[in-house]
Amino acid sequence: MFDTLDAVRDDFIRRLERAATDRHLPMHLATLATSDADARVLVLRAFDAEDWTLRFHTDNRSPKCDVIRADPRVGVLFYDRSAKVQIRIKGVARIETEGPIADAAWEAGTNFARRCYLGEGPGTRSTQMTSGLPPQFEGIEPTDDELVPARPNFAVIIADLQEVDWFFLSHAGHRRAQFTLADGALQGRWLAP
Repeated sequence: MFDTLDAVRDDFIRRLERAATDRHLPMHLATLATSDADARVLVLRAFDAEDWTLRFHTDNRSPKCDVIRADPRVGVLFYDRSAKVQIRIKGVARIETEGPIADAAWEAGTNFARRCYLGEGPGTRSTQMTSGLPPQFEGIEPTDDELVPARPNFAVIIADLQEVDWFFLSHAGHRRAQFTLADGALQGRWLAP
């Protein structure tokens, strides 16, 4: 099944492309780790196999944005339990709040989803349990005009892949391959699991 490096490369590309568009797949949710050893689960919004990038959405006020701006090294972990496939990615990330990528991502969102950027910034302390949303938007979809103040809080994280580590768990013997991006192409090699 996974007996060539080409087959492994095709597998992880297919998994990431599908995961970015199908919220029911396990790899739709990824764990992003930043250089401060903090990790969080994010939704994979896009994977570009030509540019070797991943895209996530975030709140520009989130502490992870400052961490990435100071040290762009990131790790991303995907896992599909039923397929027994783990994909670990190392790369460098950037935060984009303006420009064609951020603008297109903002426009593609629903008003209900965009309302998350109307509230308090992530990590803001509260004396009571809170969604962080202004009370008038709890369970309510705002209008386009009501979302105008939210747009500056929206950001995308673009992670440029540098290394992909693919791991397949099998009772017949685990398989592991690693790919490094060099001159725009992935160079693969087998590794002992």
